[in-house]
Amino acid sequence: MYHLKNKNPIISVSVERLGVVASPQGIFQQEGVLNPAVYQDRAGNLIVMMRSVAKGNQSRLEMIRQPWENGKPCTDAAGNEAPFERVGFALLPQASYERRRRVGESGKVEFIGGEGCEDARVTFIKQLDRYVMCYTAFGMDGPRIALAWSHDGYKWHRIGLLQIPEDFGLHPDDKDAAFFPEPVLSPKGVLSLALYHRPMVNIPAADGMDVVQSTLSARPDKRQCIRIAYVPLDKVLKNIRNIANVRESKLIFEPLSEWGSFKCGAGTAPVRINSGWLEIFHGVDQFPNASRPSGYQGRYAAGIIVHDIDRPDKILYYSTEPVIKPETKDELEGIVNNVVFPTGIVERTDLRFSHRAFGYTERVFDVYYGMADRLIGRFRLTVVEEA
Repeated sequence: MYHLKNKNPIISVSVERLGVVASPQGIFQQEGVLNPAVYQDRAGNLIVMMRSVAKGNQSRLEMIRQPWENGKPCTDAAGNEAPFERVGFALLPQASYERRRRVGESGKVEFIGGEGCEDARVTFIKQLDRYVMCYTAFGMDGPRIALAWSHDGYKWHRIGLLQIPEDFGLHPDDKDAAFFPEPVLSPKGVLSLALYHRPMVNIPAADGMDVVQSTLSARPDKRQCIRIAYVPLDKVLKNIRNIANVRESKLIFEPLSEWGSFKCGAGTAPVRINSGWLEIFHGVDQFPNASRPSGYQGRYAAGIIVHDIDRPDKILYYSTEPVIKPETKDELEGIVNNVVFPTGIVERTDLRFSHRAFGYTERVFDVYYGMADRLIGRFRLTVVEEA
């Protein structure tokens, strides 16, 4: 792995919370709205594709839209941003790999619970002239990465599950996938489409320790880590369905000692900045808490990674402390307490500032995130980097 902190291209990072964007409304959202993909449609309007969770932890991917003009939200006469409007569902749990149901003794189909389409990330890939979605399909075999594509960002076509060769030796349960928007070079030098993923290896309790203690005693690269998978671009240009066929996968980031020591995973789809590819990732810590059955309280926080433009397996910079962690009531209390989980990002080009005379550029992003698995919030991330 490459952690070139001595070549830090980032001068400063700041965060400003902007409040709640979406809260549960209606029967399909009884157990929360969370972890949205964020992207712009062909006309420039902003789409937030959120995970809407119905009773029994049944998840659907639902779209809301905010009108944008000239690269920024439309406003009224008082300067207030236009509200989001409901568009409809992008995906319902219909494919076999998205459903958890069985035929009971009575002969009727029984819903086991905890099924559906979860935690999407959407990337527009110019070379394909299509939007590509990664999402977690939670079916009978467990969580798997599934893919879909769209021409307009509204009507989605399933491709199927991501296919990673068995001889890679990776755990089949997998999450937190998101494509890079441009082709890159794989570690073997193949021009490829690249995507994050996180095999969900679990370390069992051993030697008198509990699961948390056993995990933290294991080497960081044996815990749940961020990997990048690669699909040769030429194969995908011949047939979009080949985008599911992974040919390389490399571990590129492991849990840190400073924070996020229990596990880590990708958050937002990467965006290009002067220095490289900017990614907002999440890290999980476990803190002793005698009042909980497990004896621990988890905390999901977020930091940033900057990858090399051509070879994203080379990491130029990462934050050695969270840029945002649970602090507000909505982040501390919900369906799952103590969670900040960024999954969507859009650049605010109207707020960008470049001052090359002083050697720096200020980039501004609105980041959308799950708040304690119940609400969707937004924070403004300002990154000052070398020009």
